[in-house]
Amino acid sequence: MLDIRLSHRMCGPSVDGMEYMDKIAFLGLGHMGAPMARRLLAAGHPLTVWNRTAAKAAPLVGEGAVLAASPADAVRDADVVVTMLADPAALDAVADRIAPALRPGTHWIEMSTVGPDAVRELAARLGERVTFVDAPVMGSTDRAAAGRLGILAGGETAGVEQILARLGTVTRTGPLGTAAALKLVLNAAVIGGVALVAEALRLADALGVDGDTARTALANSPVGGAVTRAFAEDVHFATALAVKDLALATKAAELPALEAVLDHYRRAAADPALADADVSRAAARIRTS
Repeated sequence: MLDIRLSHRMCGPSVDGMEYMDKIAFLGLGHMGAPMARRLLAAGHPLTVWNRTAAKAAPLVGEGAVLAASPADAVRDADVVVTMLADPAALDAVADRIAPALRPGTHWIEMSTVGPDAVRELAARLGERVTFVDAPVMGSTDRAAAGRLGILAGGETAGVEQILARLGTVTRTGPLGTAAALKLVLNAAVIGGVALVAEALRLADALGVDGDTARTALANSPVGGAVTRAFAEDVHFATALAVKDLALATKAAELPALEAVLDHYRRAAADPALADADVSRAAARIRTS
């Protein structure tokens, strides 16, 4: 059987010595997707973008990207499709619209945090005509803008390594779905750590320990990384997304401690002012509630 991927042109010199840049369709321009798409555009890739709220694409269009009217229109001529969406439901809805429009040989890089089941189910739907890679990221908006994300990559990445490298440092995790699984493990630990720091500071308050002194001592302890994230500024990871990630994790295994952490974040996310706010705001709520 002919491997249809052989017809796909990658980044790099073409036969006439000129560099060919993959045409990329980027779907999902939220807090993380927009700076990631901007890096690919700045690198010289012809970029078509789509976002459910079209107005969010305006800055990228002003910089040279093409706005597609629909997900299907975005991917019709793409060599590489990148999705950075909110949750499994959003990914499933977009997949329904773009799967029939994908050209044979297209590479699809799925960078959302959706868990391994969603990744494997979607790969099974696509079959062999599309090369599907799961590549969720570690890091927040600052690292996305700087191209310093940690990228977990599962599946066959040979055709998209240069594209992934423009976004950050790639760690191969194994077969398709392993990156999505590891992302849940890491996010559960980080999000849980932030809640633990908030409760530790609540304990310090109850015991009459000076808050700044307690924060400094915790920052110099083994949980220092969680302290840094609990007080981070100029980054964004929505509390509602933390709820989504912890729900996926606790569905996969019996995790009593994380169930309690999930309850913390759910109560914080019930406040409309906190649902889309960074988890550091939720940590402040956990400390005082």
